[in-house]
Amino acid sequence: MTKRTYFGTDGVRGVAGLHPLTSSWVLDLGRASAEVLKTQNPHPTVVIGKDTRKSGDMLEAALAAGLTAQGVNVVHLGVIPTPGVSFLTRALGADAGVVISASHNPFEDNGIKFFGASGEKLSDALERDIEAKLENLLDLPPCVGVEMGTVLNYTDAERLYLNFLSSHAPNLSGLKIAMDCANGAAYRIAPRVFQRAGAELFAVYTNPDGRNINVDCGSTHLGRISKIVAEGDFDLGVAFDGDADRALLVDRFGRTVQGDQMLLLLAQARGETAVVTTLMANMGLEVKLFERGVALERTAVGDRYVHERMLEKGLTLGGEQSGHILMLDLSPTGDGVLTALRVLAASLELNTALERLVDDLTLYPQTLVNVRVQDKQGLAKHPEVQKAVLEAETRLAGRGRINLRPSGTEPLVRVMVEGESEVEIVEIARAVAAVIEGIGRVKG
Repeated sequence: MTKRTYFGTDGVRGVAGLHPLTSSWVLDLGRASAEVLKTQNPHPTVVIGKDTRKSGDMLEAALAAGLTAQGVNVVHLGVIPTPGVSFLTRALGADAGVVISASHNPFEDNGIKFFGASGEKLSDALERDIEAKLENLLDLPPCVGVEMGTVLNYTDAERLYLNFLSSHAPNLSGLKIAMDCANGAAYRIAPRVFQRAGAELFAVYTNPDGRNINVDCGSTHLGRISKIVAEGDFDLGVAFDGDADRALLVDRFGRTVQGDQMLLLLAQARGETAVVTTLMANMGLEVKLFERGVALERTAVGDRYVHERMLEKGLTLGGEQSGHILMLDLSPTGDGVLTALRVLAASLELNTALERLVDDLTLYPQTLVNVRVQDKQGLAKHPEVQKAVLEAETRLAGRGRINLRPSGTEPLVRVMVEGESEVEIVEIARAVAAVIEGIGRVKG
């Protein structure tokens, strides 16, 4: 199987303005993707949405130029969450959707992610086809006159997506909620949804300037929203990341309600028999689900792998600790605003306040040690490393677990150990890391 050069697990990512995210390369990407789409429909339509990064306008214009140059009609959705693009791709009957965003990354970064007509991420095979077309742009036939595509600015995008979210919102009347919009794609729509549902809302980080997305705010920086909730007599807090495909909550004491806890609550409210999550999910979640007769399926880290397993097993609920939750009966992709709404609906339905959920799900201590190596794949499989892992598993004796994972983006082997005793797991992690370092650590 041909390895993709530009597409990773979440589209094309990089620093905007540097290869590959230059205006000329993105124009070529638009031309190449147009030719692939035209094999399925001779006159395709593509919707494009973006987050609030300064570079979004440049990349959007370049991509649209490439698409229209090859006969594709483009519909601009404006600033809208990633799951909103997925929804509108389906709602408008488009052949594909594109999101210009780098999620929770700094504003200098950006990315381009494609959805198919179903609203799901484009398949690996189609991404490889696009890359193949990129290598043969000189062979692409020109489009002239009436064959060229057109551009439409669709002004009703936010209203349609807002109505979809509101249709899944519980009655939030009487709840005092603080919200962190990360100066990102949800800065307008998320407050409107919660206010429409009846919440008394205090929203912060709703003033994007193109550079402040995710800066000390959002679901990866919960300090401010936790303090606001704890000191402001709020019932709870909600925080989104830059493109709003994930959400984390805080209880009224300002404590984090992470993905594991949300999965537990949703599994109970939805009557699930099995839940899909990753190798990083806390062992405490597995124990609690087992007590309630719910099986836990673990995958490699990444929502793409969670999604694949859910489809394979015919399951509808899955997610990650980061708050990237998938409810495939409601949406084919993770949706932070929808997640927050459904978690609150489950909380109200089961009469389980978030602080009780935090107290009831005892999370096992976890520690993660990153070891810099030259051969991350080989080191993880080295006999001496495997022996150290076996000794660690023997010591844990079912009271915890250990996982070695080569980093997907850096020359690192990640050693994760989880167990009942924090002192013990730190000792075990350091011992295994020392073995890895002794075999192949990179100096400096």
